[in-house]
Amino acid sequence: MKYTPWFIRAIVILLIIIVALTSCNKEKNEAKITIGEVTRSVFYAPEYVAVAQGFFEEEGLEVEIQTTAGGDKTMAALLAGSVDIALVGAETSIYVYQQGAEDPVINFAQLTQTDGTFLFARSAEGSFDWDQLNQSTFLGQRKGGMPQMAGEFTLNKHGIDPQNDLELIQNVDFANIASAFASGTGDYVQLFEPQASIFEQEGRGKVVASFGTESGHLPYTVFMTKQSYINDNEEIVQKFTNGLHKAQVWVDSHSAEEIAEVILPYFKDIDQSILVSSINRYKEQGTYATDPIIDDEEWNNLLDVMSAAGELEQRVDSKAIVDNTYAEQAASVK
Repeated sequence: MKYTPWFIRAIVILLIIIVALTSCNKEKNEAKITIGEVTRSVFYAPEYVAVAQGFFEEEGLEVEIQTTAGGDKTMAALLAGSVDIALVGAETSIYVYQQGAEDPVINFAQLTQTDGTFLFARSAEGSFDWDQLNQSTFLGQRKGGMPQMAGEFTLNKHGIDPQNDLELIQNVDFANIASAFASGTGDYVQLFEPQASIFEQEGRGKVVASFGTESGHLPYTVFMTKQSYINDNEEIVQKFTNGLHKAQVWVDSHSAEEIAEVILPYFKDIDQSILVSSINRYKEQGTYATDPIIDDEEWNNLLDVMSAAGELEQRVDSKAIVDNTYAEQAASVK
């Protein structure tokens, strides 16, 4: 039996103690946050960049992302406390506020600043004109959701009454819209990326317009949480917003190819070239917010869109459910 010198044993013991202490400190210092995202989407690229590039970790946060399909389910998860922060359309916080919630949901950091859908035409020969939608069949989105409201806002802007000038289909679940169009339903459909790029590659038609460009800047997708969570976790909310802003700056300064490389693990079933095409479309139209601040002009445009869709009981002052304190602090750090 070989004898191990005492000093080697001492070094081994010391290393074990150091590792144990480091693990304890990491566990103690890292705050855990669960995000409930309304869907898994290329539209939310900066969120995945913030995790994959370690920007949240740099702030001492351990972030888990859960996909809670649908705005109603995402908001229900937030209100029930099964997620800490929700990534969903700002309109959902307005709906909660309109119901007189005692613990209102507060928008504190913007992720996307335009609608993320595109008008996809089954037959798209020659140049496109919005008048071509008259008397057509339009496969739209869920009533009361931001994609549909932005869609109707755009149609009205171009003199098309979505309720009378075309056949508007709204009874298809979000998850089944693409397959319904692929099976022959609708002359036009409102699609997010990467589905639009996938359909173009498959020869099912082409993108002819962007609802994001047409409906203007608005706080389309926002990180929000309950007022009570903010009251109890101000430091965590600030750190989260700091990490997000780092990701926004990174996305703004890197190419679609570089972004696709980073977020590819979140989209394993999507070809990388499709991912690049999708990100390019969003970057070109300025969809990804470059800072987390929700400004009044964007907020008022959101209210205009909701009002036009008949989904707004009364205009809600941004000060009631928007808190830019953390976003402004994060954006001020160079």
